[in-house]
Parts: sequence; C-alpha cells; structure tokens
Amino acid sequence: MHFRWPVRVYWEDTDAGGVVFYANYLKFFERARTEWLRSLGPAQEALRRSGQGMFVVSETRMRYLRPARLDDELIVTVRLAEAGRASLNVAQQCWCAGALLVEGDIRIGWVQSQPDGALRPARMPAEILAALPVYTDTAQS
Repeated sequence: MHFRWPVRVYWEDTDAGGVVFYANYLKFFERARTEWLRSLGPAQEALRRSGQGMFVVSETRMRYLRPARLDDELIVTVRLAEAGRASLNVAQQCWCAGALLVEGDIRIGWVQSQPDGALRPARMPAEILAALPVYTDTAQS
C-alpha cells in the first residue's frame, strides 16, 4: 500500500539535454511526501503556527536507476517504512510507464522552534502518530 502522487516533467526540471536534473527528484519526493502528510489529516501549517512543531528532512539516500525526460508523466510513491516518536523513515520511488527510475530513503524529524530561533528535536504530537498508516505491504508500486 503506497501513497501515489503524479508529477509531469517540465522544462524547468531538466538539463540542456531534456533529462531531469538529479536534484529535482528530491523536489518530486518532497511534494509527494507533503501531499501524503496532508492526506493523513493534521494540517502541518496549523501545527507549526500553533507552536507544536514541524517536520524537517534530516537524512536522505537516493539511488538513480534511469532518467526521466521532458514531458514524462511520473508517479512518485510514499511508503512509511518506520515510525518513531520523533522521526519517520519514508521509502519513496519515482516510476515512469512501469519502470522504476529513482528510489530513496528519507528521514524526517519533528522539531519545535525555540525562542532563540533554534530548532530542537521533539516528540511528534499524538494526533500525527495516531494518523500514521501501518503499511505492511513491501511490494513495488
């Protein structure tokens, strides 16, 4: 069971050869993760504004297998791999026409803003932990 988010490749996503620039897959993954979190219910912006905290990326690992090109229709998937009290490990993939292009493991941590502007790790609010799906399916998209 994966969350799926469609992405179209535009000129701004590509290099001079019409191939998606490698760092743009991180943007595609971010958009899909954001929509996945939005689909779970708790509004991230409302949680941030209320002082409860926000997610930040703390670690990424990417593996590039095939290139995407201008005008390709991609599907970016999100699967919760592991949930702790202060961070989530998310497995993500980018597909095009049934072919796996890129896969990555992203760790996002929950932080709270301090009066001095620093961001400090914190436990996720109970409403977020309660909304997290339990995925047991490890099959590819």
